[in-house]
Amino acid sequence: MERLKGIAMIIVGSIFWGATGPMMEWLLQQTAMTAEFMLAVRLMIAGILILGIAAMQKKSIFSIWKNRNYSVQLLIFSVIGMVGLQFTFVKSIEVSNAIIATLLQFLAPIFIVIYTSVVGKVLPPRSQLIGIFGTLVGLFLLLTNGSVSGLLVSNEALVWGLLLGFTYAFYTLYPARLMAEVGVIIIIGWGMIIGGLMFSVAGQLWKTEQWLLLLDPVNVFLIIATGIFGSFAYILFLTSLKYISPVETSILSSFEPLTAMVISVVWLGATLYSWQYVGILLMLVFVVYLSIAGSKKATLRMSK
Repeated sequence: MERLKGIAMIIVGSIFWGATGPMMEWLLQQTAMTAEFMLAVRLMIAGILILGIAAMQKKSIFSIWKNRNYSVQLLIFSVIGMVGLQFTFVKSIEVSNAIIATLLQFLAPIFIVIYTSVVGKVLPPRSQLIGIFGTLVGLFLLLTNGSVSGLLVSNEALVWGLLLGFTYAFYTLYPARLMAEVGVIIIIGWGMIIGGLMFSVAGQLWKTEQWLLLLDPVNVFLIIATGIFGSFAYILFLTSLKYISPVETSILSSFEPLTAMVISVVWLGATLYSWQYVGILLMLVFVVYLSIAGSKKATLRMSK
């Protein structure tokens, strides 16, 4: 029963996160809302919600600011990890679409493999090289539909996608120790609020006329939904790790891009070609393979 609970959590969390991409794409395409305004409102809603949940659980949400080392690490994570990930994700959506942006974040395991290999001064094992190669083949098909004559997306979209993969890897690796010592919910909650404040300054929210867009109930619903869905997606993802293995979590998180794809095709009228579907399948298969290979490597290392 506990395992089924974990499976249900990661599936629902992945569906929630996958649904946020098309929602943000609609807001960017159908309204005059900028990425900075949308992210500022979304992150503030999510951050307040998460810290509110932590406070109700009797967690000390302000104690992190009493430790200079923790607070510096939190600021670094917030600026590079939270702000970097959120902005590159939205920009990838803006210059391509939610499907491609959601899949491009799956490049993160490749950056993680490269980082661990450089730090450890060893070449990646053959299994990880196979995973990287297969993921890149899938990416090539997704971006070209199998044609060498040119990309189906702009060079700008490719650059933002690569930055998305990098920031997602940083977001995953950098705060691991801090989260273990302070608590995941606290770090994520404050990271979102700091990110929201930074986007507020960048977008000069105190004098923008974009607040008038929130008079439309559809816009209000979508921007609140992206904040709530994103918050619960992360909470469900982390909680699921208590009941199922990281490998199972990686496999089941494939519901995220699949959700983005279905919603984008049905709601936004997105069009994909045959070889792009093959590319999506290859990316999902080999990203899962990379996760399994990394998990086996870690297990072998611990058993020695």
